[in-house]
Amino acid sequence: MWNLFDIAIIGGGPAGLSAALVLGRARRFVALFDEAKPRNRVSLASHGFLTRDGTPPAAMRKMAHDELAAYPSVRIRGSRVEEVAREPDGGFRLTDAAGESWRAARLLLAAGLKELLPEIPGLYDFYGRSLFCCAYCDGWELRDRPLVLIAGNDHTFHLAKTVYNWSKDLLVCTNGYDSLEPEEERALRERGIRVDRREIGGFVGEDGQLSAVRFADGGEAACAGGFVAERLRQAAPFAERLGCAMTPYGGIETDGAGRTSVPGVYAAGDATCIMPAQLIVAAADGTRAAIGINEDMTDEAFA
Repeated sequence: MWNLFDIAIIGGGPAGLSAALVLGRARRFVALFDEAKPRNRVSLASHGFLTRDGTPPAAMRKMAHDELAAYPSVRIRGSRVEEVAREPDGGFRLTDAAGESWRAARLLLAAGLKELLPEIPGLYDFYGRSLFCCAYCDGWELRDRPLVLIAGNDHTFHLAKTVYNWSKDLLVCTNGYDSLEPEEERALRERGIRVDRREIGGFVGEDGQLSAVRFADGGEAACAGGFVAERLRQAAPFAERLGCAMTPYGGIETDGAGRTSVPGVYAAGDATCIMPAQLIVAAADGTRAAIGINEDMTDEAFA
């Protein structure tokens, strides 16, 4: 069993998978660590990825794994990395939950982000089925329906403006979250967008399909789906542990080739807080970082 690689990739989402493909084709020895807990696992279908629009996320991952199997230099490890340590030679040692270790000359951080949803009873019964976080990913399926937007971060106004493109029948629930400036609320109301500041107590619906929002005071507002303004944080702690510079928005700071501020460490995908956070964008970012890694290793070999 190999334990020495050119590149270790932490994260098996579109960025990590795309990077593994490019690096495998570049004849690099790659270890891809994927604990199989992607952020989109609650979704029934992925949208906006050309030639794969509407494909279930699990099916897309299987297709990627099948394609990577054609490259003998790529190994997919279905384990969670617990520790990453810098080696004296400048490389990295990775240790998983079972205590097994691997070494790599380069490290690509592609574990993405973890969403923090508002703590509302029953929210997860509908999330990924009729409540979503990205209008570009799921707005088409909810077009022209009565929708709710649930505040959970400081970008409620921006998301409300965006969702308005798909449905003019829109209710913004602040859920007690102070996320709208007076002029922003006025702009929404002028366009017929309702704003309700009551605390949400739960939801009404069956089989993941939302039919109403229930407020803590017992009142209800009918709706047929909607969006949640979630907060995000890094899904893995290794960027901060290794001392990588972070952006003001909590992403890993990178240059145009995926390099972080720490030599030998690269990052790609949602972990860099690229926007919009879509599969096809993350995959492209993984390709860019992979080319950056290969170019750097090639230049080093000729130095």
